[in-house]
Amino acid sequence: MRLPPNHPLRYLLSNEIHARPPQELSAPERLSYIAINYDSDVANTTNAAIDDLARLCVIWGVQTPTSEVTHFVAEHSNLRLKWERHTEFVTYTFSRNGDFERPFENPVIALVNEEWLATLTGKLVVAIHLAVQENQVFIPDLQDVVHEFGDNYLVGAKVAGGNGIVLTDLMIHADEFGRMLLMDIKLGKRQAGRTVQRLLDIETYRTMALLGLPVARATAAMLRGAERELAEITSLMAQDSTHDEPALLLRLTRLAATVESEVAANSFRFGASRAYYDLTKRRIAELREERLTGVQTIEEFMDRRLAPAMATCSSAEKRLLDLSERVARASDLLRTRVDIEREQQNQALLASMNRRAQMQLRLQQTVEGLSIAAITYYVVGLVGYAAKALKETGVPLSVELVTGASIPFVALAMWLAVRRLRKHLRVEPEGVARP
Repeated sequence: MRLPPNHPLRYLLSNEIHARPPQELSAPERLSYIAINYDSDVANTTNAAIDDLARLCVIWGVQTPTSEVTHFVAEHSNLRLKWERHTEFVTYTFSRNGDFERPFENPVIALVNEEWLATLTGKLVVAIHLAVQENQVFIPDLQDVVHEFGDNYLVGAKVAGGNGIVLTDLMIHADEFGRMLLMDIKLGKRQAGRTVQRLLDIETYRTMALLGLPVARATAAMLRGAERELAEITSLMAQDSTHDEPALLLRLTRLAATVESEVAANSFRFGASRAYYDLTKRRIAELREERLTGVQTIEEFMDRRLAPAMATCSSAEKRLLDLSERVARASDLLRTRVDIEREQQNQALLASMNRRAQMQLRLQQTVEGLSIAAITYYVVGLVGYAAKALKETGVPLSVELVTGASIPFVALAMWLAVRRLRKHLRVEPEGVARP
C-alpha cells in the first residue's frame, strides 16, 4: 500500500506516549530510588546525566545508551536499573527481587558501586527505599510495621481498589533515605509496577514543587520593600510639586528594573512548581486511596502541608506580576507628566523666541528707517555738490533750492529701494516663500 510521506515527527510523537513505562513488579521486591538535580542549562544537564550513566554502564559492563535517550533499563548481578531523564533531573531506580526479613535493612543501594554514587555530578533531591511485601491480611495491625519507620507518624491508605496498602512517614531517616512500604494483597505485576511508579513520582514531584517555596519567601521579602518604595513614589507623584519629577522617574526606573529582574529570574521556578504540584495531585488521584482507620491519607497530608506552600508560591508570583504592572503604569503616568512639563517648557521657550524675533524685527525696522535717513542725507549732499558745480559753469540755479527740492524724491527713492530689497530677501526667485 502506497501512503503519503510520513511527517518527520510521526514516530517520535507516537513513541512519546509509550516513554518511561512502569516496570513489572512482584512481591517480595525492594527498590532504592534517587533523583539527581542538575544544572538548569538543558545542554549541560543532558551531557552530565549521560556521562554519569555511562560511567555506571562501564562498571556494569553493559552498552552505554546514546545521548538522545530519555529511558534506559539495564541488569547486573540480579540488580536491575531503570533510568529516566526529565527536564531538571534524572532518576535512578535500583531494584532486586527476593525475600527479606525487614524491609529497610540491607537496602538495594548498598549493592551499587559506592565510588560511582559519591561522584555523581548533580545534587541529590530525593532518595527513597521502597519495599513491596506480600500481605494476606486485608487490614494489618499498624503496630507491626510502625517500628520500621522509627515510630514516626504514618501516612497511608488502601490503594488500587483495595488490592494494596501503602504506608510511609514522608521523613528523611538517618541513612538520608525516605521509606515507603507497599503491602501486596492482590496486586498483579503490572498494577504493582504502576503503583510503585506513582508513589515515587509523588515524592519526586512534591519535592521539586517545593523548590519554589524558598524562592517565594525571598521574593516576598523583596516585594515588601519594593511595594513601600512604589507607595512612596506614587504619594510624591500625587503632590502638586513638579520639580522632583526627573528624580522620581529615575527612582521608578530603578525599581522597575529590579522588579523585572526578579520576574525574569523566578518565573521559570514558579511555573515549574505549579506544574509539579499539578502532577503530584494527579498521581495521588491515580492511587484511588481508601482510608485506613487511624491513618491520614496521602491526599489529606498533601492538602494540609503541600497546598499552603504552593499557595505561598502562587501568591508571591501573583504579587510580583501585579507589582510589575503597577510599576509600569506609574512609570507611564510619570513619563506623561514629565513630557507634558517639557512641552510646556518648550512652548514657553518658543513664545520667548517669538517675542525676541518681534523685537528684532522692530529694531530692524527702526534701523532701516535710520538707514534711509542716513542714505538720503548723503545722497542729498551729493545733489548739492552737483548743483554747485552746475552753478559754477554758468547755469543760473539756486543751490539751496535744488538741494531742498531733492530731499523728498531721494527719500522716496531710498524707501522704495529698501522695500524692494526686503521683498527680494523674503521671496525666492521662483516665488516660493522661504521657510
